[in-house]
Amino acid sequence: SLILQVVFNLLIPDHSADAFSPPRPGPPGPWDALVERLLGGLGRWDAEHFLFIAERGYLLEHNCAFLPLFPLSLRALARLWPPQLQPRSRLLLSAALLNALLSALAAAALLALGRAVLRRRGQAFLAALLFSLGPAGVFMAAAYSESMFAFLAFSAMWQLEKGQSWLSGLLFALASGARANGLVNAGFFLYSRGRRFALQLQVGPAPVRKLPLLWKQVLSLASSAALMCAGIFLPFALFQYYAYVRFCGPGAGLDQAVPEPLLQLARDKGYRVAGMDGAKPPWCSQRFPVVYSYIQDSYWNVGFLRYFELRQIPNFLLALPVTLLGSWAAWTYVSTNPRHCLTLGLARSQSEERGKPRDGFCGPAAFVYVVHATALLAFGFFCMHVQVLTRFLGSSSPILYWFPAHLLQEHEPLLRSAGTDNPTSGKPLPSKSPSSGGKGTADNLVVRLLLNWRLITPLSKSILGFFLCYWLLGLILHCNFFPWT
Repeated sequence: SLILQVVFNLLIPDHSADAFSPPRPGPPGPWDALVERLLGGLGRWDAEHFLFIAERGYLLEHNCAFLPLFPLSLRALARLWPPQLQPRSRLLLSAALLNALLSALAAAALLALGRAVLRRRGQAFLAALLFSLGPAGVFMAAAYSESMFAFLAFSAMWQLEKGQSWLSGLLFALASGARANGLVNAGFFLYSRGRRFALQLQVGPAPVRKLPLLWKQVLSLASSAALMCAGIFLPFALFQYYAYVRFCGPGAGLDQAVPEPLLQLARDKGYRVAGMDGAKPPWCSQRFPVVYSYIQDSYWNVGFLRYFELRQIPNFLLALPVTLLGSWAAWTYVSTNPRHCLTLGLARSQSEERGKPRDGFCGPAAFVYVVHATALLAFGFFCMHVQVLTRFLGSSSPILYWFPAHLLQEHEPLLRSAGTDNPTSGKPLPSKSPSSGGKGTADNLVVRLLLNWRLITPLSKSILGFFLCYWLLGLILHCNFFPWT
């Protein structure tokens, strides 16, 4: 991804986009010009906000739509580079290094999570490979918070599956400091505790003498759930308080001089600058002043059905593949497990009662992840700029990778002959392909399918075509300031 974005950025002239583009301080030196030519494609669109925040802090009101964990990490890492480089150059180098590391760690966390939930090593491995070639791949490399959020969210889910509740809560809390949709992850903890308690109640009727113990367990569950949710919400709440003090507090001055070109840009674009005299923003007078929702509403017109316009049809078409894939995943799971879904997974399934629960994507352990992905899909489709659905789901939900891996294993004969998990028995099949070398899941199955493109099924071609085309188009378009997801 890093190499290809350099090539595309050098070959294709940048589009003149109407996007946030702060003025550059002074002429760049030779090393700065080299960094810009090599890594400038990583600083397009919303990446400009993250780089600006890392350099100057939350100087402009609409920057507060981007939470602080990622820009703070960039600022800390930028101190490792030579001071002769301009701040933007140091931040671009930091973003390239940090996201290369975090995207690899996110793939590893997804692999571990898949092994714990799916209990099929081959399917988990294939899902991790698909993540590495994901349709949101350009955002995993660019100066966006997607790689950080994916790593934190997948790691937290994995720790929760292992029973490490407090470590999971800490990772979920950090994730909510990177992206606002991290608040939804509190549902994983609530569901985990609630399901464990519900299954305990189904072991048998509790005697009357055990009722006080039962109420004690209920109170313990409620208090721990409330404490954990408060911890997950805390970073987001603290940032809202910081924004209130920054833009609404009396006499909130600036600790830095604002360059005149930046002030002129703010006047031309209507940006509100922190610490400047004038009327307070309207969100300051709300009962619960939340700058994030105000910015989404006022600056980007985000709201229920607001994007449903004829001129937005191209963006809906851009989001169509991931919308169909997410909807298909939900329908497949519900139609396979109707009783489990109707009882919200709180009742023991027949396979669990026999001591052999179903494994794979359609197993009972994947229920909460399917609900999470479906909720994000519905919210993004009806309430957000719909074209961001691909990266929104790609950095938040393992379902976008588990379900395609499930489809490939169920319907692609080449994968069965390559020694991946048998969808029926869950055991690896003997390798029948001379090119497999007996490696089984250690082989790169995605590369195998791509090299045998003419032999694979139309379904496999559709899945791999979607992943590969969106990964490649993202690098071409996004890195040259063309509209993308």
